[in-house]
Amino acid sequence: MRSFALAPLAAACLTLAAQAALADATPESLDKVVVTGNPLKSQVLAQPSDSLSGDQLVLTRAANLGDTLQGLAGVSATNFGPNASRPSIRGLDGDRVRILNNSGASVDASNLSFDHGVAIDPLVIDKVEVLRGAAALLYGGNAVGGVVNTLDNRIPRTLIDGLSGAAEVRLGGASNDRSGAVVLDGGSGRPNAGWGWHADLSARDAGDQRAPRFSSPTDDGSESRTTVRNSATHNHSAALGGSVFFQGGYAGVSVDDFRTTYGTTVEDAAKIKMKRQRVATAGEWNSDDGPVRRLSWQLSRNKYEHSEIEDGQVGTTFKSTGTDGRFELTHAPVGGVHGVVGVQFESLDFSALGEEAFVPSTNTRNTGLFVLEQYRVGDLQLSAGARHEQVRVHSDGDTDTSDGRFGSPQQRRFSPTSLALSGVYGLAGGWSVSANLNRTQRAPAYYELYANGLHLATDAFERGDTTLGLERSRGADFGVKWEGERSHVHMNVYETRFSNYIALQANGQSVINPDNGNELPVYVFQGVPARLRGVELEGRWQATAMLALLGQFDAVRGENTQTGEPLPRLAPRRAMLGLEATQGPWSARVEWRLAARQDRVDAFDRPTAGYGTVNASLARQLKLGELDGLWYLRLTNLGNKLAYNATAVPTIRDLSPQPGRSVMTGVQVRF
Repeated sequence: MRSFALAPLAAACLTLAAQAALADATPESLDKVVVTGNPLKSQVLAQPSDSLSGDQLVLTRAANLGDTLQGLAGVSATNFGPNASRPSIRGLDGDRVRILNNSGASVDASNLSFDHGVAIDPLVIDKVEVLRGAAALLYGGNAVGGVVNTLDNRIPRTLIDGLSGAAEVRLGGASNDRSGAVVLDGGSGRPNAGWGWHADLSARDAGDQRAPRFSSPTDDGSESRTTVRNSATHNHSAALGGSVFFQGGYAGVSVDDFRTTYGTTVEDAAKIKMKRQRVATAGEWNSDDGPVRRLSWQLSRNKYEHSEIEDGQVGTTFKSTGTDGRFELTHAPVGGVHGVVGVQFESLDFSALGEEAFVPSTNTRNTGLFVLEQYRVGDLQLSAGARHEQVRVHSDGDTDTSDGRFGSPQQRRFSPTSLALSGVYGLAGGWSVSANLNRTQRAPAYYELYANGLHLATDAFERGDTTLGLERSRGADFGVKWEGERSHVHMNVYETRFSNYIALQANGQSVINPDNGNELPVYVFQGVPARLRGVELEGRWQATAMLALLGQFDAVRGENTQTGEPLPRLAPRRAMLGLEATQGPWSARVEWRLAARQDRVDAFDRPTAGYGTVNASLARQLKLGELDGLWYLRLTNLGNKLAYNATAVPTIRDLSPQPGRSVMTGVQVRF
């Protein structure tokens, strides 16, 4: 479905908006319960977390997952152009940030390279949750930086007797976006004997992103531009799912298909054509008595493929086939202690075939056992847990190549173990304090072990190290919260020390690119001692019944403790000041976002200038009979400020500045 299919949907939605414009409505309430990393359904988590849902998600949603979340405290985005942007949490990205779909693995190749997009369409998700800091206990060592979990209703978990759904259309923005989605849910019967179904469809068509006038590097020097070259995109997705409901639980299955074609920006005529198909099943059974109180399971099978196309010819094809399974058992309280034990297994078969393949075909197998126990005494809640994994990473070597760069087939085995201890203590007046201590271990990813070739996306020759050991870290996080009726303040300080941080660093050598004769630096994966520390502050003060003041600040500092050199791609100090107003069905927001100059960079990077941008939005709740909805207008970068993202790799940074002044409007109708 492309833009031609969106016109009838747009007309219907805008007609309904016009009919409902004079109707009374009240703002939609937001569900703040966080489920990610919370199998025991605690009301308060010791680990810092955020969630976006409801109208807040509608007004924040961007074209990709990274840009949707980068306004949250401690979360930035890798921004390899407007179409490939992965979340970066507390200075960590790539394989250290776990991206999930309904708590299961979302298989793609976005952790392998910055120009590979995440295979999730933000238009069809109901909620997205972010855990900041190590979540390795429940999700594995590659969640040492945090977890991003997108939630949808593709496997219905609650019975709906009848029909409900939503339709949304969006127009405008810096890329002249034309996108829309339809989500339908239905069912019949009673909660202990019924069935439910789900269907969704989405599409997006966007052109090259507009930006303030900037100087774009070319092979012959530079040129003045007001658009980001080769940044257009077309994507569409569809899904079907269903569940049966029985006494105490449900069991369901879903299938979905996501496809996109987008320009890579770093090259004039190169495009990526991506597709991912996913089959998933999940279920849960609950009991009010007996030694076992809850059993839950989920299993997914993912097939991912993307082809890199230049001048109409396929250069390299990346394929990943992955299976992810998880089983959890919650036991009854024993002496005041209740908890969950579980097992998780993952398999990933990866191949890259073509002239630009810099990683051999590999297969990875991972099995993890975990336990999490909680104990409450008065206002103090304590949690402790452990996870142990068995990981095998096998390389096929030169099976698919003839130049000998990947060597003979080889295999590495790892046994990482992670431990965590946390506590939350409730104080009077809505105050609480929390502390987290963790020790995590991560097995090296297949590309960190076996890469050996030109990586054109990063404009470098990347080389893995087959002798790498476990990445080891110890971390501490301390938080203070105050929650009022409509106001709050959250603050966290943290530090993580790595005894063996697997970094991609230049070694001073260079190679010649045979295609154009350019000299490229050699980057190698190597283990170094490192430290990351930072602070996050976020608050809201309801000054009057109509007006609220908003504020946010975060900062992260990281360095190689052996050499004192800064770690790469760290976000600068960032701040936000905002004002939010509501009057009846109307709401408005204006915010000033600031980023300091980032001059703490490694020897092969360069400083990024600071900037300040002003954004605004206007929204109106709609009501017509049994239907309700939301019309919105978003104004971005009102001052048309030229800004560059310090967390993007240097290869892309000068080619793709942040979006310029733009206007987007949209309407979502719910029934």
